[in-house]
Amino acid sequence: MTRTGDKTLIIACGALSHEVVELIRINRWNHLELTCLPAYWHHQPQRIPAGLRRKIRENRGRYRKIYVMYGDCGTAGAVDAVVREGGAERIQGPHCFSFLMGNEDFRTHTDNEITTFYLTDFFCRYFDRFVWEALGLDRRDDMADFVFGNYRKVLYMAQTDSPELRQKAREIAGRLKLEYEYRFTGYGDMESAMQRIPVAASWRPPLFPPDRPGKLPGGCTAVPAAGLLVR
Repeated sequence: MTRTGDKTLIIACGALSHEVVELIRINRWNHLELTCLPAYWHHQPQRIPAGLRRKIRENRGRYRKIYVMYGDCGTAGAVDAVVREGGAERIQGPHCFSFLMGNEDFRTHTDNEITTFYLTDFFCRYFDRFVWEALGLDRRDDMADFVFGNYRKVLYMAQTDSPELRQKAREIAGRLKLEYEYRFTGYGDMESAMQRIPVAASWRPPLFPPDRPGKLPGGCTAVPAAGLLVR
């Protein structure tokens, strides 16, 4: 087993893979490595705790620290139980929408907005695959009013300033017959949480800067020069 004892492994949802890799790249946080669980488990949260437990057990002896980039994600406390059992840590927040907006801002927002459908860059980019098709609306689009009937607004929480994604978010709101709101949130509490992960005293940065990663369609891809372990 290869040891990377001075590094921290981040275990993240595949829906956050691009954001985590980009933060590592732009900040040259090469003491951080990444592995992911499938993004489609967003719709099957009962699978997250067992998958997370397996990842922690596989890697616990290899890394100085394991950090979990998941909220509770509808698991009724099971994620926190696995994190405690494995001696890991996790980002604060009930789900990714909260910590990407910033948990405090999200709490304030949801006190007044309980009929909002949230989009991130990932869910905007892959809306058809991870929302429309996952809910079976590609086969029964007449059910869209039933599924989204209690929502009033689409809020696109943008991590990047992309005119293409803004236009797509508007089109999604139109398809769902909902009002549209745009808010640039950046990486919210996720960036500050990663910034607080300590660097081991014995760790030294690589001689060359990391390469720029390619697009990550909901899973993970390897970026060897950046020192990332992405599965």
